[in-house]
Amino acid sequence: MLDRYQQAQAASGSPTLNPIERLYLQNYLTNREPQLQQPAGSATVPVSFTINSGETADTIAANLASANMLNDTQLFINYLRYYGLDSQLEAGDFILSPQLTIPQLAETLTSAYAQDVELRFLEGWRSEEFVRYLAQINPAQIDAGEFAALVERRASFDLTAYDFLASLPQDATLEGFLFPDTYRVPQDADAAYLLDAMLRNFGQRVPPAMRQQFGAQGLTLLQAVTLASIVEREAVLAEERPTIASVFYNRLAQGMKLEADPTTQYALGYQADTDSWWKTPLSLADLQVDSPYNTYVAPDLPPGPIANPGLSSLQAVASPVNSSYLFFVVDCTAVTPNTHVFSTTYEEHLANVQRCR
Repeated sequence: MLDRYQQAQAASGSPTLNPIERLYLQNYLTNREPQLQQPAGSATVPVSFTINSGETADTIAANLASANMLNDTQLFINYLRYYGLDSQLEAGDFILSPQLTIPQLAETLTSAYAQDVELRFLEGWRSEEFVRYLAQINPAQIDAGEFAALVERRASFDLTAYDFLASLPQDATLEGFLFPDTYRVPQDADAAYLLDAMLRNFGQRVPPAMRQQFGAQGLTLLQAVTLASIVEREAVLAEERPTIASVFYNRLAQGMKLEADPTTQYALGYQADTDSWWKTPLSLADLQVDSPYNTYVAPDLPPGPIANPGLSSLQAVASPVNSSYLFFVVDCTAVTPNTHVFSTTYEEHLANVQRCR
């Protein structure tokens, strides 16, 4: 099958061209035919590219060049002009192959068919951060406010398809069950579509066997996800998560408060001065905030997750190491950043804290 360029070679170009411009562009493109059959840019991996409503062909060409998808902007613009495509570039999100030629690139960017949108949700984000991300990028047909209402269960959403949520309390949100991952959704995806994808992903990544492991540790699924969310916010290194999980298990077993900073940060909520949902550093007054989520004040686990944990933290809660540790603090002497030092007694812990002051 002939591509658009080959088909148009036998044609006379756009009917809007005047004779002089048509002749010039015909000769221009004919002389550059070999270049038109080569990859248009120097990118080596697929590129996510967005055309915003109202952008001109010149602006789009410049943005393609910045994304390494286009080496010769003038050739691209003249190609579009000759075939009358400069006014037909579609607004939207595109995933562009690095092997696209200029004719193929023009074909892709003027096609009306839907392009998938890629969304990346990070481990340890709380649901409000998911919502802010959606509001910033405004993907597909996903309304950030509607997504928030569904997650907070202020809007109707049937949960019967997700067996792991069967025992979720009626007043509980879906915090913790929004599995952080990279999602590809179609252009017509709405908030309910995204939420369904996240919950189904959780069900697949946290299978019945893992849920049984939670039960063997004496936790319900909600409690396990809650603990995993704390581990997620406390740990930076994946290899430390099973040990950090063991510290919290040991404190729970001895009736000690968890005293986890992230729970206090969650209780404090959004900080306008830093535009963050996680206040740092915390003051002594912060640690006394009256909230069931503040584990410096409230005993036992918080009533629900404080964030959405990734698979590594969930696995750590399912299979913690066997330890007697009750305390940990960042090790300022470690070669590897964000490493923690663990201790069994309060005296050892104080010594570790003092060493880093």
